[in-house]
Amino acid sequence: MRGKFITFEGIDGAGKSTHLAWLVDWLKSRGISVTVTREPGGTEIGEKLRQLLLGGAQRLHPESEALLMFAARREHLDKVILPALASGTWVVCDRFTDATYAYQAGGSGVAWEKIAVLEEFVQEGLQPDVTICFDVAPETGRNRSRRVRDPDRFEQEETAFHHRVREAYLRRARDNPQRIHLVDANREIQEIRKELEKLFLAVCSNYR
Repeated sequence: MRGKFITFEGIDGAGKSTHLAWLVDWLKSRGISVTVTREPGGTEIGEKLRQLLLGGAQRLHPESEALLMFAARREHLDKVILPALASGTWVVCDRFTDATYAYQAGGSGVAWEKIAVLEEFVQEGLQPDVTICFDVAPETGRNRSRRVRDPDRFEQEETAFHHRVREAYLRRARDNPQRIHLVDANREIQEIRKELEKLFLAVCSNYR
């Protein structure tokens, strides 16, 4: 049986990494084989592109960013995601194409339609089975991020940029209500985990 493809999304500081780690442990405790990965990244080439995109001192044109994101994604699909799914392993990925719509289209102004063309070209119809999108005010997210690590290039953008990113995520959630589960990330961690557990109990039941 093909594995499930789960993605975690949200603006920086929304808490997705914390809850992703918890979900991976939760799935493994139920005997499910899981591959954990991230975007941009996941492969040797992808990680090099990640350094360029997130840590580079020189700012790229937004369309160049989008093209590099999809170049990394093509390698990621070929080397990691598709083989794992075909073997029956679940893939839990920190960001995927929804992030490109959010950051490169919403944040940086690349035409939504151009992202859609690249999405179809690279993914050939593949979409995550479930996407968890953590929603929080950009000001809250930025304050959280600064407490735990040095900000990357996108995290250093002005507040207006992060508001545009959030709005793009909300648009994606409205356009894909069957796939994207929007989570209010302002709540306590345990309350959020109860919501996630209820959701994934249903996902696991359908899988088995």
